[in-house]
Amino acid sequence: MDKKLLGEAIRKKRKERKMKQYELSEETGLSRNYISDIENGRYMPSVDSLSKLAVCLSIDLNTLLMSEIQDKNIVSV
Repeated sequence: MDKKLLGEAIRKKRKERKMKQYELSEETGLSRNYISDIENGRYMPSVDSLSKLAVCLSIDLNTLLMSEIQDKNIVSV
């Protein structure tokens, strides 16, 4: 799993919901800096953090992971 592509997928879903990082932080209990680091590909989130992000973004965890894989396949072509 590519942490940069996963971070991009999380950012995309957050922006689709018109959320700011601080709003996502408040809803998930994760720090805004940690969310920024995830979105910028600096950290690979734990399963627990990924689950919190998926719930807050109203997306199934599997769908979030699949969007990362699909983006990777598009880039690889």
